[in-house]
Amino acid sequence: MVEHAKHAELSNTLYECMVACNHCFDACLQEDDVKMMAECIRLDRECADMCSYLMQAVERNSPFVSELAKVCAAICEACGNECKNHDHDHCQKCAEACFKCAEACKQVA
Repeated sequence: MVEHAKHAELSNTLYECMVACNHCFDACLQEDDVKMMAECIRLDRECADMCSYLMQAVERNSPFVSELAKVCAAICEACGNECKNHDHDHCQKCAEACFKCAEACKQVA
């Protein structure tokens, strides 16, 4: 039961991060200087995809959850570090979600 609750909490955090990254991705595409946001957009996409994949791996009880969580933590940190460099509200919220997710992934890795 404890393992299931831990994984449910991780899945929720992964979902929140995926949603934040997808929102940031979309909002960055609407910015005046999209070129300046290119790295942020790229990392938002990477992070959202990885969070989605790890969420699925957790749900199917994959034997590779800890390895995937390690990779996901690294991607979340990279995305968070990029997003925190931008003053846009969506970037700041995304960075916060990414850092929270990176910490949750490290607990599982």
